Amino acid sequence: MQTVSRTAVLLLATALTLGPAVPTAAAAAQHSTGSAPVVAREGEQYVSLKHPQPVHGASVREVVEIFWYGCRHSAQLEQPLEAWAARQPHDVVLRRIPAVWPGTSDQTVERGHARLFYTLDRLGEVDRLQSAVFRAVREDGLDLTTEDPAAGWAAEHGIDEQRFRSAYESSQVRDETDHAPDEMTRYEVTELPTAVVQGRYQTSATRAGGVTGIPAILDQLLQKTGH
Repeated sequence: MQTVSRTAVLLLATALTLGPAVPTAAAAAQHSTGSAPVVAREGEQYVSLKHPQPVHGASVREVVEIFWYGCRHSAQLEQPLEAWAARQPHDVVLRRIPAVWPGTSDQTVERGHARLFYTLDRLGEVDRLQSAVFRAVREDGLDLTTEDPAAGWAAEHGIDEQRFRSAYESSQVRDETDHAPDEMTRYEVTELPTAVVQGRYQTSATRAGGVTGIPAILDQLLQKTGH
């Protein structure tokens, strides 16, 4: 598969997220008339994975989000994605995967963030603390990539420190962290954040026209699953 420059893609996603400095006449007209949302078209707003992936449960419709705590666009998606997930029926499941890009300068930091995520996931604390981790990393500039500061932060947010450390050092969390780079390949990720519906349909900030456009595309892709 052709190698894609992550820096270039993230820069493009930044431009799309922020939008043009001066709205075009067409964009202004669309805003004023309240036109219909964009229809998701294959090759434009989404692509089909070359190698579809299994979902975690035969009776569910699964949305996988691939994110990084250090990614501005991932942070911008969190609140819209939480709101989107809250209004879904019980058979729609949001599963998160922390990004670890093999061979990049950010790999060590990403790996530390992945281990923090999988620790919170093992403790059942992701839904409660996901936004808080983004704020700690992106807004407060905290380094939560190693055990001691991560454990201290977790204790400040209501998690027993010894319980956190036990999960952090568990073989399950170590294995999940080790396999995180493989998930990037499985889901054919070329930018962050990326979302995959039912192991088949992939969208992203670039394809959706910005992070705030992702939830509407997810709704349309879920309809395509036939459930």
